[in-house]
Amino acid sequence: MVTRPGPLVDTFGREHRDLRISVTDRCNFRCTYCMPEEGLAWVARHDVLTFEEIERVARVCVERFGFDSIRLTGGEPTVRAHLDVLVAKLATLGVDLAMTTNGSALRAQARGLREAGLDRLNISLDSLRAERFAALTRRDELAGVLDGIDAALEAGFHPVKLNVVCMEGVNDDEVLDFASFGRARGVEVRFIEFMPLDADHAWSAVQVVPGERIVAAIDAVYPLRPVARGSDPAEIFEYLDGGGRVGAITSVTAPFCARCDRVRLTAEGKVRNCLFSLDETDLRSVLRGGGDDDDLAGALTSCVAAKGRGHQIGSVTFVQPPRTMSQIGG
Repeated sequence: MVTRPGPLVDTFGREHRDLRISVTDRCNFRCTYCMPEEGLAWVARHDVLTFEEIERVARVCVERFGFDSIRLTGGEPTVRAHLDVLVAKLATLGVDLAMTTNGSALRAQARGLREAGLDRLNISLDSLRAERFAALTRRDELAGVLDGIDAALEAGFHPVKLNVVCMEGVNDDEVLDFASFGRARGVEVRFIEFMPLDADHAWSAVQVVPGERIVAAIDAVYPLRPVARGSDPAEIFEYLDGGGRVGAITSVTAPFCARCDRVRLTAEGKVRNCLFSLDETDLRSVLRGGGDDDDLAGALTSCVAAKGRGHQIGSVTFVQPPRTMSQIGG
């Protein structure tokens, strides 16, 4: 039976239109809250989806279910060779095409990715202080990341957004520094509450800096007004003086599960209906086992149908996923 085109809706009525694709679980940084210094056990290269397999899954999502947004993630996506080739393939789907990166390779790759059809960039950066950045990432690469931000702007990406994971006693004293940096560089800073996706499962709620506190600190110096949110995971605010925008992603203290429209595809072809899901649906076996597009659409439908109401962080029933963010893909 041919699957009829239509929205991909779960049992709570949420329509899914945003596909997050991890192109690799590998990374050139070793962020302390993400992985050990020696790295993780990487997925074998032959188990990672090919560009053609990724494009096929994306095409089913767009043509069968009306997805209108795709984001490439990792690991660090820019360590995947010939990434611009994949971008060019996905750009033909006519959707909003974005990527999250640590920014270290953008001086070399930003222009080529833009020309291939990448629309937007989010750059992860947790400190503007060289020594702290090196301690957090175990790499002395702050200058390269800052240059990568400039390269992204020069290549014509707009908007360029910075993702800052804000952690109590680690970098929460840089909130105003980041706000000033964003205003000066013309980039939108988004502060993200620290989530339980760390490699050593040592996460504690006391490490979470509430988004409400972050926004209040910025508003006291640079007055803000809220912007209509829609399905965006971030609460967005405009500076009253026209200095741009800033946002807060409050996944822990004020989760947006009721509006979630995301599906995630891991580097080895597993589909997850929630970042904190304990279950995955294997699409690689369908792709490499002779399955057709109806089989892929059926697997996606079943996966989303099993999606829960919310992630339950903070409840006694919450169980942290065994895999880190870098292994899942943001």
